[in-house]
Amino acid sequence: MNPVALITGASRGIGRGIALELAELGYDLMLNFVRDARAAQAASRAALAIARQFGPPIRVVTCRADLSLATDRQSLIESTRATFGRLDLLVNNAGVAPSVRADILDATEESFDRLMAVNLKGPYFLTQLAAKWMIDQVRGHPGAAKAAAAHRAGGRARPVRPKIINIASISAYALSVNRGDYCIAKAGLSMVTALFAARLAAYGIHVYEIRPGVIATDMTRPVKAKYDRLIAGGLTPIARWGTPRDVGKAVAAIAQDLLPFSTGEVLNVDGGFHLRRL
Repeated sequence: MNPVALITGASRGIGRGIALELAELGYDLMLNFVRDARAAQAASRAALAIARQFGPPIRVVTCRADLSLATDRQSLIESTRATFGRLDLLVNNAGVAPSVRADILDATEESFDRLMAVNLKGPYFLTQLAAKWMIDQVRGHPGAAKAAAAHRAGGRARPVRPKIINIASISAYALSVNRGDYCIAKAGLSMVTALFAARLAAYGIHVYEIRPGVIATDMTRPVKAKYDRLIAGGLTPIARWGTPRDVGKAVAAIAQDLLPFSTGEVLNVDGGFHLRRL
């Protein structure tokens, strides 16, 4: 029996990179998307192709859901339950950038409300739903014992306990005055990690935050020239753009239970951007 991961915003970019790494580990996948069904199906096919190279087959299902809406969040959890019967890993990855990068003296409430709804409220309340289900699993509801007991089978990683991962950003602490709403949402998501890590530790459910740096995705394409110059000028000790698979590998380490004595931990996947240097 394969472990199950639900990845939000999984049709492209970082979410797709995470899906491919978890497919290699043998996870069954629920890939959430909100707009581009074709991209979600392409990510599904890519995950299945990778899984075929590494062992027994996996199942990959796509599910449209707007995480800013309570009904869609509930539907996503119910679809995952109906399809797979359990949940071993939730990856809160879905997020949006401001439609317009506006100085904080000119930014609109409309943009602020949109970013808070998708980037903060969505993962907060989706985590609430998933956590209650995970608690039921570890308390011994049907199927929970098998999910918690198996660590490795057939050479493929198996989780020891359910886990939750929030994909935040260096924008949680590195400010950009032309997208303050994005920075505030990501800073809030860091607190979500800490809150749920403290609340769920008693159940053996660990919660982690991954902070990507400058990652090559659709979101960063419009500012590619800017960051090309900054990276060439020494912005990061590791002098290259990050990739979605770089973030996926950090998720894979957590998924394999390689950090069993950590919760609320922040993993920087940023080329060393967070280091203070003179």
